[in-house]
Amino acid sequence: MKNIRIILPLLILVLGLMSFKTLTESTKYKCMIQMTNYTGEGAYIVISLLNPKGEYEKTLYVKGDDDEWYNTVESWWSFYGKKRTDIDAITGATISGGERAVNVIKIDDDKLDKGYKLRFETAVEDQEYHTSDVEFELTSENVKSKIEGKGFIRYIRMMPQ
Repeated sequence: MKNIRIILPLLILVLGLMSFKTLTESTKYKCMIQMTNYTGEGAYIVISLLNPKGEYEKTLYVKGDDDEWYNTVESWWSFYGKKRTDIDAITGATISGGERAVNVIKIDDDKLDKGYKLRFETAVEDQEYHTSDVEFELTSENVKSKIEGKGFIRYIRMMPQ
């Protein structure tokens, strides 16, 4: 009986603390990637969330499902290669010159308008690597707009779902 008097208040306290934990809301965005008309193999594209200090925080999507070539996306590889978190649920096939692809990426709402950025890195076998083919600040305006690329990506168009 004495144990129940101790365990019951602890249990109520733990359940109470768990019920006040705030869950981060997130929004899904359609992200259309239009490639330039380059020739060669399909591009490996990594979409990353960068924190306000410009450091990698999270991998949002990877276009290219053969992990043998992930190290060609050099800057991201130095972040991802050390941790090797599970990204199977956020990978898809590469896309080639002139093609387009639409994918859905999920972004936590508390990252909007707080200095975070989205970075699109591209690498193509035996061709160039672009650390920030497309990079933009994660603002309410930018997630509804079209942003030009500097390398293999012609432009990105984002749309909230």
